[in-house]
Amino acid sequence: MDVLRRNNVKVIGSPGGPVVMPAHGFGCDQNMWRLVAPALAEEFQVVLFDYVGSGGSDPSAWSAERYGSLDGYARDVVEVCEALDLRDVAFVGHSVSAMIGVHAAATAPERFSSLVMVGPSPCYIDDGTYRGGFSAEDIDELLESLESNYLGWSATMAPVIMANPERPELGEELTNSFCATDPAIARVFARTTFLSDSRADLKSVDVPTLVLECAQDVIAPREVGGYVHAAIPGSRLITLDATGHCPQLSAPEATTSAIRAFLRELP
Repeated sequence: MDVLRRNNVKVIGSPGGPVVMPAHGFGCDQNMWRLVAPALAEEFQVVLFDYVGSGGSDPSAWSAERYGSLDGYARDVVEVCEALDLRDVAFVGHSVSAMIGVHAAATAPERFSSLVMVGPSPCYIDDGTYRGGFSAEDIDELLESLESNYLGWSATMAPVIMANPERPELGEELTNSFCATDPAIARVFARTTFLSDSRADLKSVDVPTLVLECAQDVIAPREVGGYVHAAIPGSRLITLDATGHCPQLSAPEATTSAIRAFLRELP
């Protein structure tokens, strides 16, 4: 199996430099990092990839069994690192990929030196005093809508998730990204994403970690960012002056600056 072809891996930037590995979230692909990756590539080796079932990955490698849990996606990450023999990787995970990074670092700790979590959520469903941002009924309705009419769900939800109505082109881009995903694959990834609970895994994170949240985010509200920060020993929390769940598109300069400053301070 050619892992690099399977995951549509592209390496840019400084050969031999510190490795940064941006990872996309649900319904997206590596193109989500196009406004951030070139700036990072000025001083880092940037490894871009698509999860199986997304973007330019090999769709024949997808299976509902493997990708029915976050561990399946974490295996993609680890196998790309193994194929390129990467070590001391700074993993930059957006949305659900923040928790995929936690799983990957636990699976192969020798490969990862730090984590950057952009809009992370270890659990989307409210549970007692934990506020994930959604009730169980909310998530059931979201998944039912997605499964019954994926294209309609995408057109409705993408602008809400992006939350920059004065810049409709951003919502349109996310809509197009969602719509490019095979609906059958999207249904599985959505359930894997919105029904996952990685709260218990956070306390085991033992690498330098940056939590990046947006000032307003309907998918990962600030209560969630605060929870992740408090749960990961020694982590750093930065609130970006940005709205929506995709600051790498809506506020790329601020996102890049925060990531670069954090990585420059690493030993």
